[in-house]
Amino acid sequence: MKFLNPISVSVLAEKIGAEIIGDDSIIATGINEIHKVEPGDITFSDVEKYFEKALQSKATIILLPNASVCPPGKAILVCKDPFEAYNNLIKEYRPFEPNVGDSKKNQIIHPTAIIETGVVLSNNIKIGANSYIQANAFIGEYTEIGENVIVQSGAIIGTDAFYFKKKSDGYQPWRSGGRVILEDNVQIGAGCTINKGVSGDTIIGYGTKLDCQVHIGHGVVVGKHCLLTAQVGVGGKTIIGDNVILFGQVGVAQNLTICDNVVVLAKSGVSKNLEKDKTYFGIPAEEIKEKYRELAALRQLPELLRKK
Repeated sequence: MKFLNPISVSVLAEKIGAEIIGDDSIIATGINEIHKVEPGDITFSDVEKYFEKALQSKATIILLPNASVCPPGKAILVCKDPFEAYNNLIKEYRPFEPNVGDSKKNQIIHPTAIIETGVVLSNNIKIGANSYIQANAFIGEYTEIGENVIVQSGAIIGTDAFYFKKKSDGYQPWRSGGRVILEDNVQIGAGCTINKGVSGDTIIGYGTKLDCQVHIGHGVVVGKHCLLTAQVGVGGKTIIGDNVILFGQVGVAQNLTICDNVVVLAKSGVSKNLEKDKTYFGIPAEEIKEKYRELAALRQLPELLRKK
């Protein structure tokens, strides 16, 4: 998530009641989780074993509960509860605005776009030329839809991330400050659900097609010209390359990388990174030649047992 206007670290420190360690002249341009930070971003850690990872990340400003040695060119903000400070900053700079009343804020819809009856359009959205949003779809806040995009009936784009902070009294939701971006020539099937990022973006790449009832988790990035068929589910923050095909009911765990030109056959479960230009099958998904050898060996097992 990027700020509309940069914020000085001294202003941030005052807002959250933090002590500054390091360069107090730094300017923050965005805020993001550790997985997706860029220079200029704020991030946080409240678990000591991850402090060093946060400090050595691309983030420029790090929220920590304890003082630490600050790398050059960065600033540490020492505060009581880094998660609360982080979450409150997202709430402040990207506040929740419910869909009520007739007036909508910051909707940029190209005059050639077709919006059918019953579509719900939230605040702060963009819809490009010649895009077609079918009846009863939902377009959530901060969604950006490119040109020549089709969103079929009942699709839900831009729902909150399923992402929680475990506290002593239960699970506290993070404010979802990210976006969903559908690039040009994307097609989203009926009944699909696409979560927006926690603070980064969920992106469906140019020319990619989703069949009906596909679920895309928060912060997922899908490359160009991919095909995701019915009932595929992709866990949060997974990165999918270009020209990937996931056949029906494939399940993909979170935080993985599926490289270019991969094919995953139906009903497979992906639990580890997949190398490019290969076909995979099974639970857990493995390269198809190896998996078929395993299945052939298993078929011989009853006969081997009878011989003993």
